[in-house]
Amino acid sequence: MHDVKIGDRLIGPDEPPFIIAELSGNHSQDFDLACAMVDAAAEAGAHAIKLQTYTADSMTLDVATDDFVISEKDSLWHGESLHALYQKAATPYEWHKPLFDRAKALGMLAFSSPFDGEAVDFLDSLDVPCFKIASFELTDLPLIARAASKGKPLIMSTGMASLAEIEQAVHCARRNGCDNIVLLKCTSTYPADPGNTNLNTIPNMLSAFHCQVGLSDHTGGIGVAVASVALGTTVIEKHFVLDRSAGGVDAAFSLEPAELKLLVTESERAWQGMGQVRYGGSQAEEAAKQYRRSIYISADVNIGDTLDESNLKIVRPAFGLAPKHWQEVLGSKARTALKKGTALRWEHLEK
Repeated sequence: MHDVKIGDRLIGPDEPPFIIAELSGNHSQDFDLACAMVDAAAEAGAHAIKLQTYTADSMTLDVATDDFVISEKDSLWHGESLHALYQKAATPYEWHKPLFDRAKALGMLAFSSPFDGEAVDFLDSLDVPCFKIASFELTDLPLIARAASKGKPLIMSTGMASLAEIEQAVHCARRNGCDNIVLLKCTSTYPADPGNTNLNTIPNMLSAFHCQVGLSDHTGGIGVAVASVALGTTVIEKHFVLDRSAGGVDAAFSLEPAELKLLVTESERAWQGMGQVRYGGSQAEEAAKQYRRSIYISADVNIGDTLDESNLKIVRPAFGLAPKHWQEVLGSKARTALKKGTALRWEHLEK
């Protein structure tokens, strides 16, 4: 396994998680709104924005039969035809360059998910730093081969995919010249239930495919995404919207700017918190050791007095003998007069 470089950004366990704000179709085909989303993502600290590159006609057929209508009762898009939905959600091709340029001017990387070969070529002409393969396209091996042939990293979502299907996609990418691969654990329901997210798959993916693994998360909030960092994710992708209540095709499971900012902050904290296997306290904890407990004189003692529970106590701080010596000390004679508050030491005791 090796780090993956996307643009000027290293993706790997020694780097903070790479946070992608997915604009999807939440711009509602309003260019000014799309620009405002890019600005808000940058202000929130996202490391990249991602678009989706398709047209309704490149995605599906304009056919009114049942095959082409979303029939799931619990779907956000129940009853919509696929063609109409994709027409409403598509990002116009002429927006890509200005949005990419705007993101780059704000210090973010910018790329997209191509959904057909022509989209791969179009994005390549814009010099994107990588390609993202969506979960539903993971089995489209010709698409993966086309993207892999461009010599750029591939980020591939794995929602619904079996182990064999992921293996086929990874093999296809490598066979066509791409070994810089990031797999994203994903649950392809919209929104996703945390109970169906199965983050424990992430370590298995790491060992099975020997590449970077991240999370494309459709759950509400940031809890699942932050938790994934503890299991080894190096990339987190979340859908983004300026205001959920204002709508947008993916608004229901998208983060608002304040939440995206919190994700950037808390995922980095989680990454910092992982550290190494360590016992005995860190260097930063060294000074705190003085506030452990130790044996102190709790009442004035004269020379020759017996030391017992009437004049000794185990208290904080830790400048006296350690509590483990309590039984050894009890019954000893004081070698010198000792004031209340004296940290007991061996030299205070008669031999």
